[in-house]
Amino acid sequence: MFGRTRLRERIIIQLLATVIAIPFAFPLVAIVAKSFEGQGPAANYLAVLTKTPFLRFMLNSLIISGGTVALVFVCTMLAAFAFSKLRFRGRDTLFVVVLGGLVLPAIALIVPIFTIVLRLGLLNTYVAVILPLAAITIPFTVLVTRNFLDGVPDEILEAAKIDGASSFTTLLRVVLPLAKPIIAVVLVWTFLQSWNEFFLPLLLLQSTEMQAITQVPLYFTSEYGSDTPKIFASLVLLSLPVVVAYLSMQRFFERGLTAGAVK
Repeated sequence: MFGRTRLRERIIIQLLATVIAIPFAFPLVAIVAKSFEGQGPAANYLAVLTKTPFLRFMLNSLIISGGTVALVFVCTMLAAFAFSKLRFRGRDTLFVVVLGGLVLPAIALIVPIFTIVLRLGLLNTYVAVILPLAAITIPFTVLVTRNFLDGVPDEILEAAKIDGASSFTTLLRVVLPLAKPIIAVVLVWTFLQSWNEFFLPLLLLQSTEMQAITQVPLYFTSEYGSDTPKIFASLVLLSLPVVVAYLSMQRFFERGLTAGAVK
């Protein structure tokens, strides 16, 4: 009797989840369907790969995304561990200051970012995009990672300390192996933000060879019209790495995002 009840509940929940997911899946299906129109799917996708510097722009985006992910990961784990497990004066105040980055809209920082990059002589370099992207992303990743680390029992860290481990060794050998779900969240979220960034590469990478993959759709627009099917074909291609990254870490991503949610 209880088995039938549970089966019926699972079927109802699955149906509700499917109905809720349909509005979100519809735009994705529409984008793929639109990319098949015009000269046909083969011609549209071939035009994106051959008539634009797609591979060069993809390499640029991979360098920018890889550098941003590495920088955000290191800064996030060190900061979140300090805010969660270490005791020092001004810890809570400093944490609030870091969270202040969440309330600042990125567009409001464009002029200061451009001025700083120009004065440091970093204009038209990958670092010019990596540093601002990391600075904009770190407040959110620190918030969710600290919340996750708050759930790690202090007794485990104290046992490591009794065995002679330093704080850095404890982070490296004890905390990081336990934090795989939130690490997946940090990696996927940061990659998604940096890969999809459009404005910062356009502003700070003025050389054509340095542009990011998000500039590819612009090759099919002009003052007098746009080739819509090829624009959607380029959108599908530039979305594939994000989809692959999410699917490869989906299990850890969902667990980490739930555990690191604001408490």
